Amino acid sequence: MIKKQQSINNRYLILIALVAAMGGFLFGYDWVVIGGAKAFYEIYFSIDSIPWLQGWVMASAILGCLIGVAVSGSLTDKYGRKSMFFVAALIFTVSAIGTGTVNTLNLFIFYRIFGGIGIGLASNISPMYISEISPPSIRGRFITFYQLAVVLGILSAQITNWLIAHPVVPGEKSILSSWNGQMGWRWMFWAETVPALLFFILIFFIPESPRWLASKRKYEKALSVFTRMKDRSSAQDQLNEIKVILSLTTERIPFGYLFKGKLAKIVIIGVIIAALQQWCGINVIFNYAQEIFFAAGYNVSDMLFNIVITGIVNVVFTFVGMYTVDKLGRRSLMLFGTIGLTLIYLLLGAGYFFRIEGIAMLLLVVLAIACYAMTLAPVTWVVIAEIFPTKIRGLAMAVSTFALWAACFVLTYTFPLLNKLLGSYGTFWLYGLICLAGFIFIKVNLPETKGKTLEQIEKEILE
Repeated sequence: MIKKQQSINNRYLILIALVAAMGGFLFGYDWVVIGGAKAFYEIYFSIDSIPWLQGWVMASAILGCLIGVAVSGSLTDKYGRKSMFFVAALIFTVSAIGTGTVNTLNLFIFYRIFGGIGIGLASNISPMYISEISPPSIRGRFITFYQLAVVLGILSAQITNWLIAHPVVPGEKSILSSWNGQMGWRWMFWAETVPALLFFILIFFIPESPRWLASKRKYEKALSVFTRMKDRSSAQDQLNEIKVILSLTTERIPFGYLFKGKLAKIVIIGVIIAALQQWCGINVIFNYAQEIFFAAGYNVSDMLFNIVITGIVNVVFTFVGMYTVDKLGRRSLMLFGTIGLTLIYLLLGAGYFFRIEGIAMLLLVVLAIACYAMTLAPVTWVVIAEIFPTKIRGLAMAVSTFALWAACFVLTYTFPLLNKLLGSYGTFWLYGLICLAGFIFIKVNLPETKGKTLEQIEKEILE
C-alpha cells in the first residue's frame, strides 16, 4: 500500500483536476451572475412588474441545462470527455458575449438557454472526468473539490457584480437611464469571457480520460495517460482491471430496466434526494436576491454587497461539508440540513410576516446558506454517486441529475408567482414544509453510507 501511494503523481493529478473543475467554476458563475444583473436588465426590458416573465427569464438557463444534461451522456461517450470540454468552454464564451450584447428580450433569453446548455454539459462532464482520473484513495475528496469550484464560481460572480455596479444614489436619476441600467448589467455577463477563454486554453494541456480511451479500445493511449499519473507497473495493472470490467459490461442497459423490481426503489430515492436539493429553496436566494433583500429593507447597493456576504459564507461552509462528510456521515448531514432549514425558514417567514428588517433578516439568510452549504449542497452529489448498483450507476445518475435540474427549473420559474401569491413569508414557510417532508423521507428510506462498500449499501436499500 505504501509503495502504491508513493507512486502516484499527486501534483499532476491536482493540476488536471483543477482544469477540469473550471467547468464547475463556470457553471457556478453563469448560473448566479444573472441574480446581480436582475435589478437592471428587468427595467431595461420592461419586465420588472411581470412575475411570470421574470420567472421565465430566470428559468430559461435551466431549460438549457436540461438539454445539456440530456445530450451529455451520449456525446461524451461518443466523442470523449476532452472534446466536450472544448464545446462547453465555447458555449460559455459565446453565451457571455451574446447575453451582454443583445437589445431584445427574446435574444437575451436565447443566449441564456444557450449558456444553460454549457452548464448542463459542465455539470456532468467535470465530475465524471475528475472521478475517472482520481485514485480510489482520494476520489471522494476530488468529487467534493468540484463542488468547491462551483461555489467559488458563484462567489466570483457575486463579487464581480458588486464591483461592476455603480453606487445607486437615491433620487439622482432612474435606473433605466443610469450606467447600471444601460451598460452595467452587460459587463456582468461579459466578464465571464475571461475564465471561459482561460478554460478553453487550459484544456489543450490535459489528457483525455484514460478510462474513455480504454472503452474505445485505445489501450496504448490509455496506458500512456495512466503512466503520467503513476508508475508503469501500477498503470498496467489499472488498465488490465478496466479491460476485465469492460468485458463484463458489454450489454447496454435499457432505460426501462431502472424502474423494474427493487431497483425502482433505489432510483426513486436518488431522484427525490436530487429534487430535494433544489426544492429546499436555497437557490432562490442566489437567483432572486433582489426581491428577498428588498423585502428585508435593503436598497440596490446594499443588496449587491449582501449577496457577496452570502457567497463567502457559501464557500466557507462548503469546506465544512468537505471535512465532515466522511466523519459525521451522509445520512446524518442530510437529516441535519433538512431539519435545520425547516427551523430557519420558520423564523425567516415570521420575520417577513412581522415586517422585521435589517441585520436580523440578513443573519437568517446567511444561516440558511451555511446550513445548506455544509449538508444538502455537497452531500447530495456524494449520495447519488454511492447508492446505485454498478450496473445502472451511469444511467441512474443521469436520471437523478436530470431530475435535479428539472426541479431547479420549477423552483426558479415559480418563485415570482409564489412570492406574489403567498408573500415572502408564505413562500419560505412552504419551502420549510418541503424540507420537513424531506427530513421524514430521508429518515425512513436512506441508510447511512459512510464507511460501507457499495455492495453493502445496495443490500441495505433493497431489503
